[in-house]
Amino acid sequence: MARVIVQREAFDIAAEIARMAADGGTDIGAIVTFTGLCRSEKGVLAALELEHYPGMAEAEMERIAREAEGRWPIDALTIIHRYGKIVPGEGIVLVLAASAHRAAAFEAAEFLMDYLKTHAPFWKKEHRADGQEGNWVEAHTRDDVALGRWRD
Repeated sequence: MARVIVQREAFDIAAEIARMAADGGTDIGAIVTFTGLCRSEKGVLAALELEHYPGMAEAEMERIAREAEGRWPIDALTIIHRYGKIVPGEGIVLVLAASAHRAAAFEAAEFLMDYLKTHAPFWKKEHRADGQEGNWVEAHTRDDVALGRWRD
C-alpha cells in the first residue's frame, strides 16, 4: 500500500527513508529516492507558490501509485507533494520506491515522477525576486514526451 501525502510542511528525506526501511522488512534490496527542488532560475525567482485541488490531488496520486504497483514488484511507495509558498532550495516533491531489486525501484520512481508532472492537479505560480508579477507555470511538452514511453 502506497503512502501518499499532500502537505504544506517541509519533508525530512532521511526520516522518510528510515521509515520505509523499517516498515518494509528484510526483503527490500533497494530504495530509490527522487527529490524535486524549487529552483531560483538563476536568481529570477524568490519562490514558487503551489496550489492543489484537495481530495482530487491525493486521489490522482494514489491512482498513479496503484498503477506503479501493478507494473513492478514494488514493496513500498511513498509520495509526498508540498503546497504553499516554497523558496529555492526547498523540496517540492519526494518519491520513494522500494523493491527487492534496484531496476524495479528506479523504473517505478521515474514512472511516478513522469505521471505526477503531467497528471497530478497542482499549479505553480512564480514569485519573482524583483517584485514584478510572476506567471503561472505552463505545462512543458518535454514532460508529455517523457510520459509517452510508459503508455501501453
